Amino acid sequence: MADPIKVLLVDDHQVVRRGLRTFLEVQDDIEVVGEAADGAEGVARAEELRPDVVLMDVKMPGMDGIDALRKLRELANPARVLIVTSFTEQRTVVPALRAGAAGYVYKDVDPDALAGAIRSVHAGHVLLQPEVAGALLSQDESNSGQGRGGSLTERENEVLGLIADGRSNREIARALVLSEKTVKTHVSNILMKLDLADRTQAALWAVRHGVAG
Repeated sequence: MADPIKVLLVDDHQVVRRGLRTFLEVQDDIEVVGEAADGAEGVARAEELRPDVVLMDVKMPGMDGIDALRKLRELANPARVLIVTSFTEQRTVVPALRAGAAGYVYKDVDPDALAGAIRSVHAGHVLLQPEVAGALLSQDESNSGQGRGGSLTERENEVLGLIADGRSNREIARALVLSEKTVKTHVSNILMKLDLADRTQAALWAVRHGVAG
């Protein structure tokens, strides 16, 4: 049996952390390895515990979730961050995703759906709910890199479309009958040509430009 997915809970409300822990402890393949009450503590715990997935609130005292995301990226921490919040405003959603979040769900999410979201981002997928995609699509295109997509090869466009569909490198390799190493090369080229930081930003770019696999 595969090792359980190690999860860190970061939220300033103890009752929320307790609720999330209760949801997740009944899952055979998920293990809650720690908790933190703000962004700074969350970063420190993530460095100490090396979780696979961090469930991160956005609005917290001191260092908020978005700053914590940026700090984790600076530290090259490999944890995938899933935002779990009650805030649905565009001004909150988009910065969180641009800061490196692998997904965004709301605190009233069904427990089974939350477990599924954790499994999805752990597998390398980007989790964009319809409302989140809508917020991204409504953003001003002035800074979106429009026009740079023309520099992608036909194969790179195919890979980008599958990234937008939430496919992992392994799934893309399978779909296009390529090696995973070749897919990684294509992903690197896409990020370089579009001047993007990571595959999450590539997925956002693809969503905003109507790219589909």
